[in-house]
Amino acid sequence: MEYLAQAPVFNQNLTILENVVHGKKAAEEYRNLEGEAKTMLQKLGIEDYDGRVDNLSGGQKKRVALVRTLLTPAEILVLDEPTNHLDNEMAEWLEDYLNKYQGAFIMVTHDRYFLDKVTNKIVEIDKGNIYTYIANYTKFLQLKAEREDMEMATERKKKSLYRMDLEWMKRGAKARSTKQKAHIQRFEELRDRKVIEMDKNVELNSLSSRLGKKTVEISHISKAYGDRQLIKDFNYIMLKNDRLGVVGPNGSGKTTLLKMITGNVEPDEGYVEMGTTVKIGYFSQENEYMDESLKVIEYIRNVAEYIETSEGSASASQMLERFLFTGAMQYSLISKLSGGEKRRLYLLKVLMEAPNILILDEPTNDLDIQTLTILEDYLDSFDGIVLTVSHDRYFLDRIVNRIFAFEGNGLIRQYEGGFSDYKDAVSDRERSEGKESDSKSNNTGNASPAGKQKPKEIKLKFTYNEQKEFDEIDTVIAGLEKAVNDTEAMMAKESSNYAKLSELMEQKNVLEKQLEEKMDRWMYLNDLAEQIENAKNK
Repeated sequence: MEYLAQAPVFNQNLTILENVVHGKKAAEEYRNLEGEAKTMLQKLGIEDYDGRVDNLSGGQKKRVALVRTLLTPAEILVLDEPTNHLDNEMAEWLEDYLNKYQGAFIMVTHDRYFLDKVTNKIVEIDKGNIYTYIANYTKFLQLKAEREDMEMATERKKKSLYRMDLEWMKRGAKARSTKQKAHIQRFEELRDRKVIEMDKNVELNSLSSRLGKKTVEISHISKAYGDRQLIKDFNYIMLKNDRLGVVGPNGSGKTTLLKMITGNVEPDEGYVEMGTTVKIGYFSQENEYMDESLKVIEYIRNVAEYIETSEGSASASQMLERFLFTGAMQYSLISKLSGGEKRRLYLLKVLMEAPNILILDEPTNDLDIQTLTILEDYLDSFDGIVLTVSHDRYFLDRIVNRIFAFEGNGLIRQYEGGFSDYKDAVSDRERSEGKESDSKSNNTGNASPAGKQKPKEIKLKFTYNEQKEFDEIDTVIAGLEKAVNDTEAMMAKESSNYAKLSELMEQKNVLEKQLEEKMDRWMYLNDLAEQIENAKNK
């Protein structure tokens, strides 16, 4: 069995390569092992094999530890957050590696696409119980929902039985017969049972300050370190409610771009200009310094004792409660928190500052899936601009509508849509460029006359969000139709209660308007689906 720790430990007296291969195999096999180690390190962006481990960043150390783990012959791999600090290309390489792996592996990870692609069993720890599902992540969500529905139905039945037995006990039940004794025993078991708790959610209303007309103007910025050009002549004016994702290999300059926008790094050329109402909330890749001698509630109170939400004023303690920090946890020291809890606390602190532009650098690192889901829901209602660097492909598909990709030599190219749309666009472009290259090599000296080139074919397809909407819209429409029918039935019952009838009529009007909008959307998506199918069959 071989273990990849979330925070790996190294021998500081050995080089990077020596740390990876040390003690792995017999001496005569060392040379082959060394070559394999170098290949894997290069795949994960580590090229200075003879460098010292203490010169590496936290993310680089995690990648070196991953190579060390994978190189060790083992029947079982135990991996704690293996995709943290891996860019998209590296994550796809690891997916391929694990899918071909001959042994078994067990891992903790928040990467939902990764879970879907490499796992065939999910083990869930929930309120002290362990549940096993023979499924990948998507199927697990469905099976978990079914389990919870069954448990809640059983709980409702037990509550009903308990109420009936309670009335029976109040009437003066006496344990004179075996049957009555059994009845009393059932009552006591129902009374003392452990009641099923619904999952708490991280709930936070959108907190933001008003954003004026002028937002952030990025004008012709460039940045290089020595001969290494990270960013060259990048231009963009942020629009209200922009949802922007930044992708690229590790070390390409993504964090540098964020730091130039926040003013922490000066560009070599160009400038970044802020509107007067701009208030930036910056969630950095590494948590900012936390005074670990502070209590959790003191850390948040240092930002604000009270904050205004759409539902009124909320105290620091209430906000912590919504972020799953119970009363006891709020008065414990920060030093007692886990890495994920510290990350969640830091996120709350950033959001409590009520920014109108959120800049998130690898926000999904060390956040659990439950917190990630609620963060995604929060960002849906956030009335401001979101700019995020992330290697979490699911998060990008879920949140962003525009991608900026670092493509080498300082070039940052813009793509519309989420991560899946970006990958499709890159594949289409590479295929197109490959065909053009083949055409040129086959027709040297026989160039087509001007104006005779075949126009570039535009591929008709759903965006990621359109595909998701198309898959779900029938269910949404059925739900709205049922809600309208249920409301009409309630109106018939309340026909003499004019106050209630008025409320129900208003509710019905809202539902019918939503249904009409969804039906229009259904027609559009079905027409588009037919066009896509016809284009495929041509």
